[in-house]
Amino acid sequence: MAGEQQEEAAWYCLRTQTKREHIAAASLRELGEIEVVCPRLRYKKATRRGKIWWIEPLFPGYLLARFVLGEQERAVSYAKGVSRILRFGEHIPTVPARFVEDLRAELVRDGERKELITLQPVAEPGDEVELVEGPLKGMTGTVIEVRPAEERVRIFVEFLGQNQPVNVDLFSLLLPRKPLPRQEEIN
Repeated sequence: MAGEQQEEAAWYCLRTQTKREHIAAASLRELGEIEVVCPRLRYKKATRRGKIWWIEPLFPGYLLARFVLGEQERAVSYAKGVSRILRFGEHIPTVPARFVEDLRAELVRDGERKELITLQPVAEPGDEVELVEGPLKGMTGTVIEVRPAEERVRIFVEFLGQNQPVNVDLFSLLLPRKPLPRQEEIN
């Protein structure tokens, strides 16, 4: 009809089934004409079995999808892994497109967009660190050398009144929190 306006696609927040964000994202993509943003983080974590890679969603239990609500609400709501479209009472809020654009810009690595980001601990010479596992657990030291290929760090630890150089596993350190660069510094 000439008087009807066509509804435009908008970004919505979807609640997913527990630990099934990636399954929901894949099933939504299979529906076609639906954009999905579901960033995940990959990092090494120490366990009793040694260090293993973990993959966790950036937004546990949620993902963002762009679709036409009036046409695709039912298909999206019943997609595999989706629990529901986030709503407040009867109101279904949209996610600002600018937020999604900014998030996607942060997900660009080596010139291409990725939804799986690998986090590597970063230590630099001069950093004050704390040992969180091993026989020196609880002691603090100063990084003097980093060997990323070996995932090892050489630090000075004060022991018996002297600074002693010690080689330790990079993942046995609590690294200092470094401030993120301000937006003005990036541009």
